[in-house]
Amino acid sequence: MIPVCRIDQIEVEGGVAALVDGAAVAIFRTHDGNVFAMSNWDPFSQASVLARGIVGTRGGVPFVASPMHKQAFDLRTGQCLDDAAVRVMTYDVQVDDGLVLIGSPQETSQEI
Repeated sequence: MIPVCRIDQIEVEGGVAALVDGAAVAIFRTHDGNVFAMSNWDPFSQASVLARGIVGTRGGVPFVASPMHKQAFDLRTGQCLDDAAVRVMTYDVQVDDGLVLIGSPQETSQEI
């Protein structure tokens, strides 16, 4: 696991970007205190922008909406909620004594 920032450096319902093993990763903190990590790459706009997206929930699913075209991605799985054929890579993440650590891509992830 690679340390990227302190939890208090991520605004609630906000995101930050970090370079982890050469990959741009977006890290999000939700209103309930959970932390998620996924690729910062938006496959629709083909830009590294997801960390600047809008965090919310849809039907109990925590998501980030791309700041470009507003497609929503499930923060837990990377699955696009607006297009079932699209998914972004998600990463293992944990918080240890206030430090956010990012690990390997999750095996169920499949970036399109």
